[in-house]
Order: sequence, then structure tokens, then C-alpha cells
Amino acid sequence: MDEQRLMNFVGKAVGDIGTLLNGALVVIGDRLGLYRAMADGQSITPAQLAEKTGTTTRYLHEWLNAQVGGGYVTYEGNGHYSLPAEYAVALTDESSPACVIGGYELALAAVHSTDRLTEAFRTGAGIGWGEHHEDLYPGCERFFGPSYRNFIGSEWIPSLNGVDAALNAGASVADIGCGLGVSTVAMAKSYPAATFVGFDQHDASVELARVRASEAGLADRVSFEVGTARDFPGGYDLITVCDALHDMGDPAGAAAHARQALRPGGTLMVVEPLAGDSIEQNQNPVSTAYYAFSNFLCTPSSLSQEGAMALGAQAGEARLTAILHGAGFSSVRRAAETSLNMVLEAKV
Repeated sequence: MDEQRLMNFVGKAVGDIGTLLNGALVVIGDRLGLYRAMADGQSITPAQLAEKTGTTTRYLHEWLNAQVGGGYVTYEGNGHYSLPAEYAVALTDESSPACVIGGYELALAAVHSTDRLTEAFRTGAGIGWGEHHEDLYPGCERFFGPSYRNFIGSEWIPSLNGVDAALNAGASVADIGCGLGVSTVAMAKSYPAATFVGFDQHDASVELARVRASEAGLADRVSFEVGTARDFPGGYDLITVCDALHDMGDPAGAAAHARQALRPGGTLMVVEPLAGDSIEQNQNPVSTAYYAFSNFLCTPSSLSQEGAMALGAQAGEARLTAILHGAGFSSVRRAAETSLNMVLEAKV
């Protein structure tokens, strides 16, 4: 027994316990507007923060000290604290692709399924996407939304051969597994001549997506329907699947259906979590988070559906490419990537 190795691990474990709890405290800070109240970077006391946010000083004293320990807030001395400007972007500015605040809401909602997931480990049963805590769906929207709004119309679609011009000319687009419609609405804002329909099997998400389109003033050319990846109608110039293919029970069948639903010369754009093709390539913080999300959400979702392929959120480009080739696409390439996602273009 290496005693030093043991104690090093104990230190790591205790740190991870603090990280787990601090994640919930981040959600509290978001809900109460604490980070937004500190986003100006000015030094502030717990009492001043309480006055600004309508909260109580004693709780904020503990919250701020936990934030200091977690590396989120700086202690300035003499009872004063500050939020670094760079951290404020990540925690408050949902117009920035660096904003990750929705990930905390998503993660906290996911762990509500711990009891069910424990039993699923024993039985092999799935957990449907619509069976999680209600905060999961807006959390997912907030986590992926900043990237979609910043990249989908400015980088991802323009990286596809001929698609940018087609959408500017009035092409028809289907967004499969659209959730609350953040990807669909982002595309529609970038391409005012095109028409869009989003499909998702979760009724409640579709209802909220319709609200989002209406609020954005896009209801005349953006619609949402309840449907799966294997039964939506055809006739589209572009089909997109954003962070959803790996969640499907039968991604191969979904890709094959998408091929049939495309018009001649059409394109399938698959946005997936960034990952290497082996566990050795995925030893990094992003992959660690995605493997954890995959355990709670993606794999159980797939196992609850017909096919139960359970690709997982770190499937990797090689496996995804093989599935797309198997579905009848002759050309598959990585067209773009960010720190969180890869974008695959599939052509017939």
C-alpha cells in the first residue's frame, strides 16, 4: 500500500465532494442573481450583495466563502469579495459562446435521476428523455444555446458545401431532435429566406419550442411537430441533428431515414459532442463531463428506445462516420469544430 498515493486520492475525493456541492451552489447563485449582481467586478461585502439581490447576509457569507474555495470568486480582504470579469462572462453572459451556466442547471436536474439510474444499472432498462426532472429541458437549452446562437449560422452552416447559398435562396430545413428549438430558431434568424420545421418526440419540449418561435417573431416560417427521427416526412434541402444522434435508440435507422427525406443534392449536418475515437484520446475535462452526462442522460435515453444502440456522448468521429456511410451517405467529413462540438457533413 502506497500511503502517499492513498492520501493524495483522499484529497482528490474530498475536493470532488466539494465540487459536487458547489455545483448546486452555482445554480442557487444563478437563480438568485448573485453572479449578475457581481458582474461589474466591483468589490462587495455579503451585506451589500444581500441588499442588491434581496437575500440574507448570513447565507451569502457562507456562499461567498464556498465560491472562494471553489475558485469562482476572489476574496479581496476585509470582508470584501469580487467576481473576475472573465468568470462573469462564463456565468452570466448567455450571448457568449463561453457561457456555461446552463450546464450547472442541466447537471443538477440530471442527478435527480440517481435513484432510477442506480436501478437501471441492475436491470439494463432505459430512462426516457421525457422522464427526468423538469429543469433538465431549460438547462439543456441554456447549455447548448450559446454555441448554437454563435456558431450555427456564422460558421457551421457556411462550412457545408453549397448550403449557405441554398438557405439564402429559400431552402427548406428539418431540425431533428430539436428540443426547445434553440438550434432551429438560431438557424431561422441567420437565414430569413429559409423555412424550418423542428421535430422532437418530447411533447412538452415541442410546446415550448412553439412559444420560443412565436416570441422571436418567426412563427410564420418556423414550426414544430412531435415526431421521431424515423417517421418525419421528407422533402428537405438540409436536415440537421444537433447533439441528438447519440441519444437515439437507432441512430443508423435515423440516418437512413434522413437520407431518404433529403431532396436530391441535399445535406445532412450532424453536430455531436467533440470526442476522440478511443478512451486514451478522451482523458480531459470536457470528455469527463460528457461521459458523466452520457451515463445520466444519453445512454439511458437510447436504451429506452427501439434499437437501444447506446452510442454514448463520446462516440467519436470514426464510429459516427461509419454509421453515416452505412446509412447510404457516400461522403462524410468533419466540416467544423469548437471546443465542445464537432460538425459532420454527410452527402449522398
